[in-house]
Amino acid sequence: MTLTLLVGGARSGKSTLALRRAEALGLPVVFVATAEARDSEMADRIARHQAERPETWSTLEVPCDLGDAIEQLPAEAAAIVDCLTLWVANLMERGDDDIEAAADSAARRAAQRNAPVIAVSNEVGMGIVPDHPLGRAYRDRLGRVNAIWASHAQEALLVVAGRTLDLQPTRSFDG
Repeated sequence: MTLTLLVGGARSGKSTLALRRAEALGLPVVFVATAEARDSEMADRIARHQAERPETWSTLEVPCDLGDAIEQLPAEAAAIVDCLTLWVANLMERGDDDIEAAADSAARRAAQRNAPVIAVSNEVGMGIVPDHPLGRAYRDRLGRVNAIWASHAQEALLVVAGRTLDLQPTRSFDG
């Protein structure tokens, strides 16, 4: 397995860590971007993220069809998937009811690659319970997607304030 999941809060350093790790591999890198520039603020964010990446990296814009995109990656290239957070929002907006199945398929494909994949996602379930049903549905769905990706990952790290905490798989206890 070559899948790493970086999960944490907004501006916690997840994307920066993903960039540093990918660059250190010494491999060609494909940045798989799930964001879409639907307004000027998001366009500015995307432009800032693009400026942080080496010019030799290629970018693949994939708002929804993540599993197929992972399957099409060059075999020798490492990949950064940034981010699952927006990917889930895109699928929910599209009305996709099989998000967990899509997450399982994409994560499984990522884990089966010989070249590394680093996936980035936000942890949105540690705060207050959203007061709107759509917010609660999104929080719950993203939590399940993060757990699915973590279950396929060789390594899962919680990123907080630029620091990491290794997330170990849960062990069942016989009682």
